[in-house]
Amino acid sequence: MSHPILSEFDIVFAGGGATACVVAGRLAACDPSLRVLILEAGQHTFNKPIHVQPYQYPFNQAPTSTTVTFNIGNPSPHLNGRAPIVPSGRCVGGGSCVNYYDDWGVDGWESENLIPLMKKLETYEVQPDRPTHGYNGPIKVSAGGCEVGVSDEFIQVGTTYHKRHYADDTNDLETCNTYSVSHGFADFWLMYKRYIDGTTGRRSDAAHHYVYNQAHNPNLQVWDGKRVKRIIFEDKRAVGVEFTSDPVSCPDADQSSSIARALKLVVISGGAFGSPTILERSGIESLAQWNSSGKSLIAQNGIDSTIKWRPDDEELKVMDPVFQPRWKEFFQDRPDKAVAIFGALAGPLSTTLPPRNYMTAGYFTLYPVSVGSVHINVTENGKEGMDFTTGFLDDSSDIVPLDFGYKKTREIFRRMASYRGEIATGHPDFPEGSAAACREASGPVDINAPDIVYTAEDDEAISQFHRDVVQTAWHSLGTCAMKPEEDRGVVDARLNVYGVSNLKVADMSISPLNVGTNTYSTALLIGERAAMIIAEDLGIDCVDVTRAQFR
Repeated sequence: MSHPILSEFDIVFAGGGATACVVAGRLAACDPSLRVLILEAGQHTFNKPIHVQPYQYPFNQAPTSTTVTFNIGNPSPHLNGRAPIVPSGRCVGGGSCVNYYDDWGVDGWESENLIPLMKKLETYEVQPDRPTHGYNGPIKVSAGGCEVGVSDEFIQVGTTYHKRHYADDTNDLETCNTYSVSHGFADFWLMYKRYIDGTTGRRSDAAHHYVYNQAHNPNLQVWDGKRVKRIIFEDKRAVGVEFTSDPVSCPDADQSSSIARALKLVVISGGAFGSPTILERSGIESLAQWNSSGKSLIAQNGIDSTIKWRPDDEELKVMDPVFQPRWKEFFQDRPDKAVAIFGALAGPLSTTLPPRNYMTAGYFTLYPVSVGSVHINVTENGKEGMDFTTGFLDDSSDIVPLDFGYKKTREIFRRMASYRGEIATGHPDFPEGSAAACREASGPVDINAPDIVYTAEDDEAISQFHRDVVQTAWHSLGTCAMKPEEDRGVVDARLNVYGVSNLKVADMSISPLNVGTNTYSTALLIGERAAMIIAEDLGIDCVDVTRAQFR
């Protein structure tokens, strides 16, 4: 079946998320004559309040939102039969503090090569003269202009009762197991507080700071509302992209297919869910093998917060012994690797509670053992569906830090000055008469008060609670891993898809291992590195653009 070729470009991006915006923007700035097309299923975000005003982020998470795709996982016995939902960005710029990357074990992606790129993309407005932060990049990092008292309370109790030190900056690639005001989760979710222009108060996102600011360049085009169906090959060389109007963004548009031809390169940048499904629809063999074995990778990570926690010897003794092998194998000799993140949030996560002042504890595991898979399938009515398994809590060791995190953050909150008791909603269903039951209080307990004593039945209630409520921290990765082909890798160190030519993947799906950080920074970093790689491949002299061009 033939399709009309709308136009020819040098590079076509299949997907327009954060990483694609960085790569396309950098390449267009280096060589304005380069004809670049971004195809994005979602809609434009240019100057739309819901995207540039950080406080409006809940509207993007509403069930009726068209700017987010809600990926529904398969029901899991490890989640008490629940079908978890994992959202992913669906708009130009995508879902728009980085840890060490040496353990990725990939040539060219070591810390010494990536730290200069981290500094290149960032304007760090929080503190001056930090050696691992940048001060002239397109992405602004600030305190967000808003701090709340629970942050200080959390740190004060953490440094006394929890006996951990305080640090001004825990995003320096080294500091771990210390409390800090992280210009993010302690005041609200990091992604919506940290990446903010401290002067204008606007979100500092990839679309506006890499692409929309080059509206003067007619060779850099973004076509929104376009869903990529598959990559077009001649022999084994990628030469274009077949796409159609997206039925969500453009419900009344013609759904016939068209082709955009790529003379030099096709870059898949559909994210952890979009990229592997585009490859599978295109018949890439490595993913077809994964489809039969069910061993593709999805990993989840938390959000940067007030403490990146590692258990001390006493804490390890009281944790379930099933965690000990994981501790010894992965964490024990890696002092920069946090097990989990604990943080305090001013306000409730539920909208059904009666009007009162609330504060909420959050805890996130960073390097879970469990992995999942994502593949395309055909439903009974002949339509394409997604076979998505999160893998949450499949490995028995993964629930242990969550169970401990519940107990420890509860003890910290009980000692905070604002504490006035607990609401049973949002807590485990403890047995009647349990000393762990939630209750109101007139104020905090003494800093030296004894901890709550939990029975075996209480511990089981905590575990069941986590299986009932645990959810993603939104950031998925690793489904097109940058690994050797024999290790089920999809791309090599230069992001080339194995078995074909002229085709790369550049987004969070290429991560070979989890990262103990907010992955927006990592997505930007991958974009900067991918831009360098592509410029080298195409012989483009991609010198740093002026600061003014990317402001």
